[in-house]
Amino acid sequence: MYLSYNLRVARLIDIHPTHPQQRQVAAVVQIIRAGGLIAYPTDSSYAFGCHIGDAKAINRIHRIRRTDKKHNFTLVCSDLSEISLYARVDNWAYRLIKSMTPGPYTFILPATREVPKRLQNQNRRTIGLRVPEHPLVKAMLESLGEPIMSSTLLLLGDEHPMTDPADIEARIGHEIEAIIEAGPAGIEPTSVIDMTKGYAEVLRVGRGDVSALV
Repeated sequence: MYLSYNLRVARLIDIHPTHPQQRQVAAVVQIIRAGGLIAYPTDSSYAFGCHIGDAKAINRIHRIRRTDKKHNFTLVCSDLSEISLYARVDNWAYRLIKSMTPGPYTFILPATREVPKRLQNQNRRTIGLRVPEHPLVKAMLESLGEPIMSSTLLLLGDEHPMTDPADIEARIGHEIEAIIEAGPAGIEPTSVIDMTKGYAEVLRVGRGDVSALV
């Protein structure tokens, strides 16, 4: 059990970057299911992670990042079949996503009713989804059995996401439940691709190569 929110001290969980220990992964998943907020490395940068649709967790991320209600959250999915549950994907979009996943890309797609409204872009009814290439994230998703709600670990005033678990602990360790250490993470967020207009539009150039789309 981790401490109550009023006395929160982040738990540092060390996990092997290529062969995640099941016991450690299960501990992380237990924290997520219990409503906890974690910082974890992905194939692009560190991110916040929590249970899908958790209203309290959403508000906490808004508070920590100092974002407003227009902030876009991402559902981190295990594979393409999971994406099709949460988004409406046309054939051309499916083929493109299949060719680019797993990898450091976030795809903006029309949301289905499976997506809690609080996660959708309020004006467009869209959702960001991604399938990362990271052994730890894959193990977490397999154990959890559903997507992880995620947001880049980028704080107001910072140019890049945080990458050092010790730095994360020092700055926001009192506001989250766990920090996952599983090898180095980059400073570049994902490339973001809007697929809601019948074609692919690059909204942000990040770690993922989008040269073929621009």
